[in-house]
Amino acid sequence: MLGLGALGPVPALAQDQTPVQRGRAVADSRCADCHAVRAGETVSPNAAAASFTRVATTPGMTELALQAALQTSHRTMPNLILDADEMRDVIAYILSLAKR
Repeated sequence: MLGLGALGPVPALAQDQTPVQRGRAVADSRCADCHAVRAGETVSPNAAAASFTRVATTPGMTELALQAALQTSHRTMPNLILDADEMRDVIAYILSLAKR
């Protein structure tokens, strides 16, 4: 009989991840087609879309400001629907980029 370890590493469950880690995963899957979402990336795939680092380092950027921005439709951004947990996690991820 084989132990579970013989099957290789078991991926971490979402609840085992931090909000920043979950937010990065959401950003990778939902935002990266248009935005540069990783730390240090400055050029977005869509030239009209700000990099997440630029957003994070905008003077006065706060959790509340990001929440308002994510809930407001933009002419150049698709209507992105995030549930409350996804929004909280994406905001945590974006704000973490200001600290790097």
